Amino acid sequence: MRRFETLLGLAAAVLMVVAAILAPWLKFVLTIALAKGIAVIGIMLLLRAGQVSFGHAVFIGLSAYAVAFLAPAVPEALVLLIAGTAVATVSGLLIGLFVSRYREIFFGMLNLALSMVIYSVLEKFYSITKGTDGIRVELPRFAGMALERADFEWAIFALALVLAIGFALFARLYLASPMGQALSAIKTRETRLEFMGVPARQVLLSAYVLSALMGGVAGALIAMTTRHVTPLLAYWTASGELVFIAILGGAGSVLGPFLGAVTFELVRIYAGAAVADAWQMILGGVLLAVILFAPGGLWGMIQGALRRRAAP
Repeated sequence: MRRFETLLGLAAAVLMVVAAILAPWLKFVLTIALAKGIAVIGIMLLLRAGQVSFGHAVFIGLSAYAVAFLAPAVPEALVLLIAGTAVATVSGLLIGLFVSRYREIFFGMLNLALSMVIYSVLEKFYSITKGTDGIRVELPRFAGMALERADFEWAIFALALVLAIGFALFARLYLASPMGQALSAIKTRETRLEFMGVPARQVLLSAYVLSALMGGVAGALIAMTTRHVTPLLAYWTASGELVFIAILGGAGSVLGPFLGAVTFELVRIYAGAAVADAWQMILGGVLLAVILFAPGGLWGMIQGALRRRAAP
């Protein structure tokens, strides 16, 4: 199954490149989907521990604002990516030190509450953040080269694809490691984990910081792709989208977040074009169908099809 997962991931990456070449408008959509997929991998780590964060988009927002603030002074895409990721990671450590004490609904609601506090700060301090008007991100250089907008978009798309592959491989190794196995134990046998001398809080904190880091990478990529940053990136509905994507794609594989993200973005675009006033209803219907008929998400559907094909 792992070999098939690897081959499917590589095939999907090639398909994305071909699709972006044949339909250049898809390049923007796929870059956003790859960025969100990276963020959802972080959500998946927390789901392995049985915890759901309803405020994780705050790390995307903080990273995006860091990019927007620094772009005029440091017009280099790779440096901005590192800076935005660092801001989100440090923020994740500070928040994680507090929320890692709690579990289940308390964990989720505290994340939501803290994210809304930060959202309110981003919205109300107009003199700094420009409020709901947002901040325009200047087009930075890429690896020291001043590129035209179209070439820069290709460079960011390629960067997002490479980072997505890298984080997917890292997450698979992490979940197979003792630390990743301990995450599953938090969900099922946390008390026994403590009896074995493994501090559950530190295990969850490490996963939380990693998830914030991935959210930071996503935020930097989104900021440089859209070139416009607003507080809505940190709003609770944005966090809900990440959880939606995690459920849609399925948490049984590192490919699930990317399957869910690409499907989510394409359904939203086509639903918005076909039924502008009811696209949310269509997305909700898709999620409801997945929950009722494919609890394992899109990846679960693929696994089920493979088992049926392999059955004698």
